[in-house]
Amino acid sequence: MVESAIIPAAGLGTRLLPATRAVPKVMLPLVDTPVIQIVVEEAVAAGITDIVIVTGPGQEAIKEHFRPDPDLERRLEARGDIEIRDRLRRLTELADLADIRFVTQPEPRGLGEAVLRARSAVGSGPFAVLLGDTVVTGPGPAIGQLAAVQERIGHSVVAVEEAAEEVLERYGVVGGTPAEDGLIAVSEIVEKPPPGRAPSRWAIAGRYVLTPTVFDTLADLEPGRDGEIGLTDALAALIGVEGITACPLTGRRYDTGSKIDYVRATLDLALARAGYRDRLHRHLRGILERWTGPDVPPCS
Repeated sequence: MVESAIIPAAGLGTRLLPATRAVPKVMLPLVDTPVIQIVVEEAVAAGITDIVIVTGPGQEAIKEHFRPDPDLERRLEARGDIEIRDRLRRLTELADLADIRFVTQPEPRGLGEAVLRARSAVGSGPFAVLLGDTVVTGPGPAIGQLAAVQERIGHSVVAVEEAAEEVLERYGVVGGTPAEDGLIAVSEIVEKPPPGRAPSRWAIAGRYVLTPTVFDTLADLEPGRDGEIGLTDALAALIGVEGITACPLTGRRYDTGSKIDYVRATLDLALARAGYRDRLHRHLRGILERWTGPDVPPCS
C-alpha cells in the first residue's frame, strides 16, 4: 500500500510572472483554494498519510498555509462566518489525516533532484509523486488509481494522457505496447521529443507511483546540459532494471503553471460549485453572445 507522497513545489513559476514574483505559483488560488491544497487533498483522499512537500527558498507561505490557525477559526465563528470557518478548518483536518512535512531544494536543479531531496523522508516502500502545480479532477483521486495498479504489478507506474502532436515537445512521452486493463508496458521514454520524433502521443501527466529503486538511479545521474537532474531521465534508465507501466489518466488534468490552463481550471472548478454555477453560466453565455451573436447553444 502506498502511504507516502512527495509533492515537488519549488518551481519558480516564470510562466505566470509577475503574479508569482512574491507568491509561490502553487499558492495561487483556484476560486478560493490554493493549488497546493487541492493536490494535498488528492493525496489524502487516496489514503496517503505521510506527505513531503519540496519547497524552494523564500516559500514560507506554503508552510504557513498548512499550519492550523484555531484563533482565526474562533474569530470567524464569533462573526457568524461559519461557511468560511469550515473551509479554513479543512486545513486542520488535513493535518490530522496526514503528517505534512517540508524539505528545501536550495536551487532549482530539476524535478529529479527535488524527488531525491525527499529520499530520507519517505521510507522504504513505494511512494507517490504528485506535481504541485498539476490538478486532476475526476470521479476519484488520480493518484489512488496509480497506487492500485502499482500494488497489483509491483513496479513503478506513471500516469499518461493522450496529447496533441503539436504539444508533445513540452512533455516526457512514453512508447510501449498495450497490456491488460488498458495499461501500457513502457519500452522507452523520451523527454521533450523534437517534432516528429515522439514515440507515441502518450504524454506523462504529473502523477507517479515509484519504487525506491528510482532513488539509486537518480543519485547516479549526471545533470543534463541545463544543469538539472530529470525525473524522466531516471525513469528511462529504470526501464531496463525493473520495468515501468503507463496508466492512462482517468479525469481531467490542468497544468496550472500554464496561463490558459489556470484560467480553465478556475472556470471549471467554479462551475462545479452550486453557488456559482448559474451566475457563471449566464455570464459566459453573455460573453459568447457578444462574440458570436445570440444563436448560441445552451450550456451543458
